[in-house]
Amino acid sequence: MAVTDLISVIVTTYNRPDALDAVLRALAQQSDRNFEIIVADDGSGSDTERVVKRWASCAKVPIKHVWHEHNGFRGGEIRNRGINASAGPYCVFLDGDCLARRNFVASHRRLAEPGWFVAGNRILLGQALTESVLAMGGKAETWNLAALAPERLRGRLNRLLPIVSLPLGLLRKIHQNDWEGVRSCNLAVARSDLDRTDGFDMGYVGWGLEDSDLVARLLHAGVRRKDGRFATGVLHLWHEKLDRSALADNERQLKEVLDGDRIWATRGLSALRQQLNTWTVTA
Repeated sequence: MAVTDLISVIVTTYNRPDALDAVLRALAQQSDRNFEIIVADDGSGSDTERVVKRWASCAKVPIKHVWHEHNGFRGGEIRNRGINASAGPYCVFLDGDCLARRNFVASHRRLAEPGWFVAGNRILLGQALTESVLAMGGKAETWNLAALAPERLRGRLNRLLPIVSLPLGLLRKIHQNDWEGVRSCNLAVARSDLDRTDGFDMGYVGWGLEDSDLVARLLHAGVRRKDGRFATGVLHLWHEKLDRSALADNERQLKEVLDGDRIWATRGLSALRQQLNTWTVTA
């Protein structure tokens, strides 16, 4: 086992307390308890804070809450705040609308390997099924293939294979140099590799591609991709499509990274720490 110490699960959220409640419920039931949860909050209101406090009071793993004022979608910055608050040598990123199955942390621990990041996948739940799960308190993360198959036949989710467990062995490394298809809704990276690359680039403001930027720079740094499919799949609750008006600018930033060999973020963890230290001195 490559990682035996604390794992930091960094959960991003914004004004989705019902989904976050389900996500924290699923994480509280993990078979592997040697992990912490950092809720990285992109400026939610008090309802989210109450959900976090309630779970922090009863969960058997530590839960931290980091927050900044909402100023548009700032996924890169809030994830960096989560990294900065984390205590583990291995970070697993999970979106605040993705339900982790009971072996999620254990599977990521098993797949962890020095010099590699692990890219997981997901099942997308449709709107009707998501609303039903949240309204009825259904523990969708506990559903097996037999329970999910009828929902697939009804068209209420997009696929089934991510919940199937298979020992792929060396096949997990066949896409080791590919950046495409990696999403930070289910991504594991060693803390040392995040520090090497300066974490997420906070220059990405608005939805899209801050995760691709990180992956491209990890690959430039010699960190390779390992597939977490058939081991770490999550159930992604439906949400309305986010504002993509900044996507063209983000695509230009990503192209610059892909066309070069830059490892360091233009504005990453180091810039955030400098900012936080400045606030501490002047407070």
